[in-house]
Amino acid sequence: MRSPLPRPILALCLGALALVPIAPAGAQDGAGETQASEIQRFCTNIADGARDKRYALQAAELARLQEEIDRRIALLEEKRAEYEGWLKRREEFLAMADGSITEIYAKMRPDAAAERLAQLRVDLAAAIVMKLEPRKASVILNEMDAKVAASVTGIMASAARKADPS
Repeated sequence: MRSPLPRPILALCLGALALVPIAPAGAQDGAGETQASEIQRFCTNIADGARDKRYALQAAELARLQEEIDRRIALLEEKRAEYEGWLKRREEFLAMADGSITEIYAKMRPDAAAERLAQLRVDLAAAIVMKLEPRKASVILNEMDAKVAASVTGIMASAARKADPS
């Protein structure tokens, strides 16, 4: 059974009761009972105030927890917006190389395609190579300068990544 008094007040009341002298078995002194009843009345009188204080402390704790939850929600919303931005950039990147451009590079000789792709912006070249069939893309990358091929491959790997980049 839970006491209506907060623990510190309850401890104070119980401690005060412990200080009341206990009369020997045969003694009929009413002073001990009077002190105990005064302490009992005191504890009863402050019970409502103590309960109100406990509720105020609980309300303050709930408000603090609500602020923490709101802060975390804001952080999650920020991450969600960041992820949506990343996803939008990825979609735009993949849309750079439409089907007709990809088809042109697919029909070129690998050495000529590698030379032309090396002259493009690296992100556009990576988008085109990503849309080619793997066999054709590997031959073209093989014909490219090693540094350009490494840059193109790095961008392709980043775009193909399934996990959140952050």
